Amino acid sequence: MGSRTRRRTAVAMERRQSIRNIGIFAHVDAGKTTTTEQILYHSGRTRSLGSVDNGTALTDWLDVERERGISVRAAVTRFAWRDVAVNVIDTPGHVDFVAEVERSLRVMDGAVLIVSAAEGVQAQTEMIWQALRERGLPTIIFINKLDRVGADPQRVLAEVRRLLTDTAVPIQAPDGVEAAYIGNSELLELQPDQLPQHAVAYKEQLLESAAEQDEWLLERYLSEQPIETDELAQWTWSRTREARIVPVLFGAANRGIGIEALMNVMVQGVLEPGGDEQAAVSGVVFKLERDPLMGRMAYVRMYSGTIRNREAVRNATQDIEEKVSQIRKVDGQRSEDIGVLEAGDIAAVCGWNRVRIGDVIGDPAHVPGAQRMAVPLLTVKVRWRDPSDYPAIVAALQELADEDPLLDLQWLQEQRELHLKVMGPIQVEVLSHVMRSRFGLEVDFEAPSVIYKETPAGIGEGYVAYLAPKPCWAILRFRIEPLERGSGLQYASLVRSDKLLESYQNEVERRVPEALQQGLRGWEVTDLKVTLVEGEHHIWHTHPLDFVVATPMGIMDGLNRIGTKLLEPMLRFRLSVPEEVGGKVMHELLSMRGRFDTPVVRQERMELEGELPVATSLDFPARLGSMTKGRGVLTTFFAGYQECPADVEAERIRVGVNPLDTAKYILAVRSAITST
Repeated sequence: MGSRTRRRTAVAMERRQSIRNIGIFAHVDAGKTTTTEQILYHSGRTRSLGSVDNGTALTDWLDVERERGISVRAAVTRFAWRDVAVNVIDTPGHVDFVAEVERSLRVMDGAVLIVSAAEGVQAQTEMIWQALRERGLPTIIFINKLDRVGADPQRVLAEVRRLLTDTAVPIQAPDGVEAAYIGNSELLELQPDQLPQHAVAYKEQLLESAAEQDEWLLERYLSEQPIETDELAQWTWSRTREARIVPVLFGAANRGIGIEALMNVMVQGVLEPGGDEQAAVSGVVFKLERDPLMGRMAYVRMYSGTIRNREAVRNATQDIEEKVSQIRKVDGQRSEDIGVLEAGDIAAVCGWNRVRIGDVIGDPAHVPGAQRMAVPLLTVKVRWRDPSDYPAIVAALQELADEDPLLDLQWLQEQRELHLKVMGPIQVEVLSHVMRSRFGLEVDFEAPSVIYKETPAGIGEGYVAYLAPKPCWAILRFRIEPLERGSGLQYASLVRSDKLLESYQNEVERRVPEALQQGLRGWEVTDLKVTLVEGEHHIWHTHPLDFVVATPMGIMDGLNRIGTKLLEPMLRFRLSVPEEVGGKVMHELLSMRGRFDTPVVRQERMELEGELPVATSLDFPARLGSMTKGRGVLTTFFAGYQECPADVEAERIRVGVNPLDTAKYILAVRSAITST
């Protein structure tokens, strides 16, 4: 048996072990990557301990990650613990890279959410928690950095229960705090008469939480009947696997304290993924990377079936087939050909040159839907110094947009302009670094500007009769009406198939979202219902492409008759500042068109909650730091789009010919059709 065959056999034997797919999530600087590195070290996966500060972390292998000491890409790694193989996805903690978190959540069976014992629950923590609840994933909370100055485990546990979930239950009791922190007592292992004094309050919280959820436990708790430790442990694990409670652990990852207990809970509190290896193939691509030797590598989570090297696999999203060249397990910059990917597992597939993030492989029936956490609110224009670099820059940015579709590269060929959608300034800095280090290209980015949207100003109709220049025939009438904020686009058709063939109606339905990408001011049109109320084709003269031309003309005709309102992105904020600067801060919020509830004063600090426009508050965090001498704490969340005041106006340059200029538009589109 050759060495390669032996390796594949070993991997197959590992696969027959139990598997867990677990994501590690946190706000930036809570110790997420340090925790992952400690897990790899304690499990024996690595022989030396990687360090974020020293740039040696296995999961932070990009140059920009090592230089900045932050994660910007989700990293997939694997370790074995207690005869269980665990696929771990270490996700970025900075809000600018939440798209990586979003894609990782889709393929996880469980999660570890890390919270700093000093800073407590932060903005990204809350955002991730909401996504975890929507997905219904079993979650473990690890309160880290108990050795830090200012660590307060009880305060942070209370914050977790108040801001995240009242189902959070401590299963450990920390012994000491800050420099005196030495470890934890295990509440699910110690009998009542074995509890040290520091563990009594935490055990009481565990018992109270259990009693709140189960009547039989409540009766025994109120009647002061003993609840056996093994009964409590059995209750904890069953409820954790059902995502009905959230066990809370404590530790100091930089010193390795609490790591092995966390690993025990990861394999005990998360169920093995289901999926029949013999069933039809069903999986999803959640991450793309480009390897210097293997080319494009697509990370796939398999939900059912099996794929192997050299097999042709159907991409259901694009309705194409592509051949697998190799299936590899990847750890940082190391990878190994394993030859097979089975249900429940994760690996990188090579050879799919056309694959994109989010593509469903095989049968879509077993693949969970995607969640939207990341909403880019800013757009940046790319600038370059050497005109001869233009083609290479377009190609490089397109490659990056393939790896992160939310960048949504807009290439304005006539103006020779490139625009990207971004989450924030840190992402812009990272993009500049990646262009230089990976592609050898120097680019600059103009200051970010806000992404606005449009919505119909009222109810009306749009009409188009596309009858010339022949041969063509397409008649369409749309009713357009506004919907409430956050509704997106709804489409319906009232036209009978004898008037307009089903195939032509399907073409219209496909083209409506494209037609709404640019409204009267050049922004995407949203929160509306479009109904096809009249449609007509000609038995001889109509071609399906006629509806590709006609649909945008009909939609824009309607918007032009009705008019549109401008919408701007809003942030929900929570703000805590010293009471003496509260008045100054409130004045600043009002000057930014902010709205807020009645202030609350607690312990000489003023707390405010409200909403702010993104456009007026781009530099507010920096100004707040100056106003409060670094003592202000600001937490923000995307709160959707709202109508702009009448005096706010913003337009964007249109890409391509405006369908309202019908003659020029028809010639432009038909020329493009002819050229293909």
